[in-house]
Amino acid sequence: MNFLPIPRLRPEHPAAFPPATQALDDPNGLLAWGGDLSPERLRAAYRQGIFPWYSQGQPPLWWCPDPRAVFDSAGIRLSSRFRRHLRGSRWQVRADTCFDAVVGACASAPRPGQDGTWILPEMRAAYGRLHRLGHAHSIEVFDGDRLVGGLYGVASGAMFSAESMFSAESGGSKVALAALGHWLAGWGWPLVDAQINNPHLLSLGAYEMPRATYLARLAELAELPGRPGSWSGLPPLAAATLAGVSSG
Repeated sequence: MNFLPIPRLRPEHPAAFPPATQALDDPNGLLAWGGDLSPERLRAAYRQGIFPWYSQGQPPLWWCPDPRAVFDSAGIRLSSRFRRHLRGSRWQVRADTCFDAVVGACASAPRPGQDGTWILPEMRAAYGRLHRLGHAHSIEVFDGDRLVGGLYGVASGAMFSAESMFSAESGGSKVALAALGHWLAGWGWPLVDAQINNPHLLSLGAYEMPRATYLARLAELAELPGRPGSWSGLPPLAAATLAGVSSG
C-alpha cells in the first residue's frame, strides 16, 4: 500500500492526529498510518473519533469514516420473535469479568467476506492494557458458566465506541448489545458508536450520522465524567429483562 497520501504518526507525539476532515474518501476514512498502540494514543484517538484497523503485515492504520454508524442507546431493536424467546431465557449479562476472553472470541469469530481478523495479537494486548486502566470494557453473556456472546469497546467520557462482538450461540451478540444499550441509557449516555454500518447492524437499529455531526456530539460527550474504572460491580442483568426492548 502507498502511504504517501496520508500523514505518518510519530511515536513521540501520542496525542497528535491530523484533522478528521483530511481523511480520504477512498478508502473511506483512512486518515493516517504509523505510530503505536499505546494507551495514550488509543485514548486520544477515540476522543477524536479515530480508531485503528489494519491487517497482518501492515503498520497501524487510523480511520474516521464518513458517514458514521451509530445507535441511540435507548433505540437498539430486537425482533418480536427474539424477544419472545428471551422471556424464557436463563442467560445472564455481566460486565468486565472476562475481557480477554471476549476479545479472543471476537478475534476468532468467522466474518462473512473477510479473510482473517484485524484483532491481531498486538491489538489484543493494547486493548487489554486499556481495559486494565479502566477505559476499555466488555459486555458478557453467560449461560451458567459458559460464555455465549459478548462485545467490547472503549469509553470516552459518556460515549461508548463498540469495537467487535461475537455469538457462540445464536443471539448472544444481540443480547450483549441490548444490555449495553440498557445500561448506557440508564446512565444518560445517548449514543453507541458502531463505526461502519452493515445490514446486521441496520437490523438492530443502527443508522448513519454525518461525520461532522458525530464529531460534534463526541466532543461534547467525551468531556463528561463518564464511568472510568472497572464495570465488574454492575449487578448481573437477566437477559429476560431485555424482552421489553422495542421491536423494529
